[in-house]
Amino acid sequence: MKAALQGLLPRLLPDDVHFTLVPHEGKSDLEKSIPRKLRAWKTPDTSFVVLRDQDAGDCVAVKARLQQLCVAGGRPDTLVRVVCRELESWFLGDLAAVEAGTGAPVARLQNKQKFRAPDKLGSPSSELAGLVPRYGKVGGARAIGPHLDLNATCSHSFAVFVQGVRRLVEEAITP
Repeated sequence: MKAALQGLLPRLLPDDVHFTLVPHEGKSDLEKSIPRKLRAWKTPDTSFVVLRDQDAGDCVAVKARLQQLCVAGGRPDTLVRVVCRELESWFLGDLAAVEAGTGAPVARLQNKQKFRAPDKLGSPSSELAGLVPRYGKVGGARAIGPHLDLNATCSHSFAVFVQGVRRLVEEAITP
């Protein structure tokens, strides 16, 4: 996820907005560290975004749990977003980005039913590996992330993430 966001966020955020990505070693590490890290962060005028894969969990329950942890950390204003199923759902929602990043000729498949709603796929990473046999999670995310279209995607969770970050930036710069 960090590799994808490194290519994505510079295109999503204004040039004068600095961001720091804090990766975690899995869901339990993330959940344990949220309250502690939010309480410890002392830089003024900082906004936070917590992003996590849904995996097999219930999306609403996962988001509610993460929001509770942010409240416990003293930052109830934290933007919490859940990637529906896996990060690869975002990639499958923009097969032109997959093609641009990997060279695999897959953009033409975007109108197939399963790629029109990639957040509903059971195993997006398996689907992507089937389309791009040499796909690796980190290298693939690094290659595809910079090409994701911020305004046109078939992944609802990606669109909601982009919309949330844009709103957060607008709220931060509006007096």
